[in-house]
Order: sequence, then C-alpha cells, then structure tokens
Amino acid sequence: MDIKEISHTRCVHVESCRPGRPSASARPRRAPRPGAPGRPWSTGTGMADDGLDYNLVFPDASTSERHWQGTKEPVVILLGWAGCKDKHLSKYSSIYNEQGCVTLRYTAPLKTVFISESFGYKELSNTALKLLEVLYDYEVENSPVFFHVFSNGGFMLYRYIIELLHNDKQFSSLCVIGALVDSAPGSGNVRGALRALGATLGPKITPCLRYVLLALFAVTVFLLRVVLYPLTKYFHKNHYDAVRDRPPVWPHLYLYSRADQVIRHRDVELFVDALKQKGARADGFDFVSSPHVGHFRDFPEQYALKCRSFLVACVKDLEGAEAKRRQRVQSQ
Repeated sequence: MDIKEISHTRCVHVESCRPGRPSASARPRRAPRPGAPGRPWSTGTGMADDGLDYNLVFPDASTSERHWQGTKEPVVILLGWAGCKDKHLSKYSSIYNEQGCVTLRYTAPLKTVFISESFGYKELSNTALKLLEVLYDYEVENSPVFFHVFSNGGFMLYRYIIELLHNDKQFSSLCVIGALVDSAPGSGNVRGALRALGATLGPKITPCLRYVLLALFAVTVFLLRVVLYPLTKYFHKNHYDAVRDRPPVWPHLYLYSRADQVIRHRDVELFVDALKQKGARADGFDFVSSPHVGHFRDFPEQYALKCRSFLVACVKDLEGAEAKRRQRVQSQ
C-alpha cells in the first residue's frame, strides 16, 4: 500500500493513500458545529491551536470497496499505552488499513497519564474532546467508529471519551460500533503502575533520579488511589470504576494475559464479569504467556485475526440493527 504522509507544522500528520481524495488544506472551512460556538474548523492543521499530535490514515479506495462494498468504511481510533511511540502504534493501525479502514492514532503524554490523573486533574477530558472533534474536522463523523485501546494509559483517555459520548449532545450523531481493549483495565495495582512507569522512563535517566521519581509516584498513588480513595472517588473516580459503573452499550473484547506483570489478569476478568452483569456485551481472551501489550508481538496472526473478526462482527451488528429499523419504519 502506497501511503503518502503529509506533515504539518503544528503536530498533525495526515497520511493518505486514496487517489483523488482532497487534502485537508483543499477542503472548505466548515462552520462551527452546534454546541461548540465560535470554534473554527481546521483546514489542514487539524486542531491547529491545541497541539494535539495525532496521525490519520485514509485507505486506498479500492481496498475500502473490496472490504466494505459501498458502505462507509469504519474509522478506527487507536489510543496508545503510556510511552508508546507512533512507529509501534502504526503496526497495529496497519491491521485495519489493510482492511480498508480509516485509522486515527493518538497517545496521551506521559505527564498527563502518570501525574495529572494521579492527582485527580481531568486533563484527559479536554484531550478526549479534541480527539472526537478530529472526526468532524476530516468529515468522517458519519462513518462507524471503532476503538482499539491499549493499557491503562489508553483506557484512561477512553474513559473520558465514553463520558462525552454519554453526556455531550454535540457527539450524539457518532455511531460507535465496538471497542477492543488490549492489556487493560487494571485497578489499584501500585506495583504494576510502578513497573509501567519504570519501563517508560527508559535507560537514559540516572538511577538516582529514577528511584526518586518512582518513590514519589508510589507514595502519591498509594495515598490518593488506595488509602484516600474511599473519599476521593466522590469527586474523581478512577478509570476502572467509572467505566464499570456506567458501561457503554457497544460491544467490547478484552485481550489480556495471565503473564502480564503490569495489569493483573484477575482485574480484567472481574471487569468483564461486572460488565456482563450490567447487561453490557463484553468478552475476554487470555493469551496466557504474552507480556504486557505484547500479544501482537508474540501471536501476530492470531491477534490480527481477532481484531479483524471482532470489527467485522461489530459492523454486521450495526447493519442488522439498521435493517430492523428500516423494517419498523416501513411497517408503520
């Protein structure tokens, strides 16, 4: 697949392999969406003034037609794990690009995941808003939307996206068909959080500074998210409880492993069971031996097959629901 990447100066990268599709700069400026008064639409720099660093890929037209046969191709939003590099996330997006999907990749900054969320600052809520607005900026808001979420870093952002889709009328037109969650969510696991932070700090940081940062982080998380959580949850629930207590209606597939040293497999299994008890559609699959966010690396064919099969099943569910709705309208 021949992908042409257009890099913009304000932290946005648009890759297009669709012949004849106008570039973002060639499209007319759109009026502000109802509910977002005065907010101009981007015409080539995405969210120009917001500094949101994302990558958007449009598939080749023939690939989309072959897989989706005249229907709107899905938009897959991939939310990376803390410290994830885009070159790694792009390997996952290629699973969907080869399936003829539009993909949007984004990874939240480390400080937002490990500091802002730990102290109860809802900085990711604003990020979630900006990310959903990208769909309108590039005029794909009428396509089915599918999420692929990685680790707690991606799940924290996904939590706020769910809340916006629940509560914000300006996004009521979006049609979310499903979500696949890789190595998440985890709850109250300070040891796992320390392992995740230690891995993302990398080898360049000095050992002394590493120990200081890890110690400060451990004390903060333990106090705010364990000791004081019975009180702090009333004004800022953690991502695990927030989604479990009010799950979305679209189906979920949770991919995890009992060999994961960051996210306990029992956390994921209990979460899936809790969602099922609330009537939500959720399933899980245990890769058994692969490490944290390492399922695709260890089992590439099986992982890609699960992603594609679940996406296709979600699209078929949507088509079935639309067919029933048309039948009801015709019978009235």
